Formats: sequence, structure tokens, C-alpha cells
Amino acid sequence: QVQLVESGGGLVQAGGSLTLSCAASGRTFRSYGMGWFRQVPGKEREFVAAIMWSSGVTRYADSVKGRFTISRENAKSTVYLQMNSLKPEDTAVYYCAADQYTPYTWSAWGQGTQVTVSS
Repeated sequence: QVQLVESGGGLVQAGGSLTLSCAASGRTFRSYGMGWFRQVPGKEREFVAAIMWSSGVTRYADSVKGRFTISRENAKSTVYLQMNSLKPEDTAVYYCAADQYTPYTWSAWGQGTQVTVSS
């Protein structure tokens, strides 16, 4: 059974920074990579960033390019999302996900962590 646990959310002022972490565990855990998504009430969950475990190749949503950085620590099965220059519109619940069977097809999800950016 795979478990993804996010941490690091909180309240920050506009222009500030936060770093989210997602630790993956489970005896049979294996994935091509990990992704970050976010969701606000009444809207669909949207892609934020992704990284592949082996190559380190990254992808970003246009809305966060140049402000967010995704990274991974393979030995700890942990991925990070460094968020800089935060804006009120970045306020959301942030989820991490794993693509266990097909690259960029997300099959396992964490419980989410709230990020609130005040203006």
C-alpha cells in the first residue's frame, strides 16, 4: 500500500516563500515520478509541477514557471516544492501524486496541505 504524506503548508504574506514536502512510503512503492497539484473550492484540481525520479526532468504549469521549483531526494523518496514570490491566487490545497504505472498518469494521491497567501 502506497502512502503519500504532504507537509509544509501554512499562511504566508504575498511575496513570501514556502516549501512543501511529500514523503512516499510503502513496501511496494514505485513510480516514474511525482507531481504537485492544487485545488480551490469549486474549481478543478490543476497541475502545478512534476519531476521524474531517475532523470530529474521537470515540468511546470505556466502560472508557476520562474517562481516554483520542484526537486527530489531519491534516497528518502521525497519530493519538494519550493514556492517563491507567492501570490494570493496561489492559495489552494496542494496535493502530491505518484505515477505508478504510466508516466504522468497519477494513480496515488496524498491528503493535501493548505497554502494560504494573504495580500
